[in-house]
Amino acid sequence: MTFQRTAAEGPLLLADISGYTSFLTDVEVAHRHDAFANGAIPEAYGLMSSLLDGIVARVVPPFTLAKIEGDAVFAFATGDDAVPTGEALLECVRACYAEFSSRRAQAGEIWTCTCEACARAGSLDLKFILHAGKYVLQEIAGSRELTGPEVVMAHRLLKNRAADQLGATAYLLLSAAAARALAVPVTDAIPMSESYEHYSPIDTFAIPLSPRARR
Repeated sequence: MTFQRTAAEGPLLLADISGYTSFLTDVEVAHRHDAFANGAIPEAYGLMSSLLDGIVARVVPPFTLAKIEGDAVFAFATGDDAVPTGEALLECVRACYAEFSSRRAQAGEIWTCTCEACARAGSLDLKFILHAGKYVLQEIAGSRELTGPEVVMAHRLLKNRAADQLGATAYLLLSAAAARALAVPVTDAIPMSESYEHYSPIDTFAIPLSPRARR
């Protein structure tokens, strides 16, 4: 069946594991002459699979999974989907972060490797980007893809100043467009503005998910 191009509008959600690349790079170096050399896969890779599985289980549904992007889960919804709004949406994000934190802690308790690289698993954290706007669903190379300027913007927002402002790496950064579309309360959020090439400055709100954050 041919996949048709479809115009849609709705929320775009990214859940990104902070510290993922440096963690796995250090694990690869530490295990280059033992696990990898013998064809075994370090336990750290199982942890990453578990963390990503936990994120998907918490956000799909109400969102639809677009793809796994290495260290991030990209999901979306249309105007016809029953996505929670307001405080219920914040609770959905917090529940996802709690699941992530639980799986991260459990892995540290049960795996056997105590090398310095693997011990850094506890430093992994999770941030969420929530944007909203128009996009196009279409088939590219046999896979369903989301395209359009707002999809690009959602990904650009992964590079932001929220961690510096909050003093923590666990947070939800939502655009003003997402806050309006989903009636998310932002009274206690930190207002910010981000600028990216080819785009006008975009207003955002940062909400901490960790008790260590500055308020």
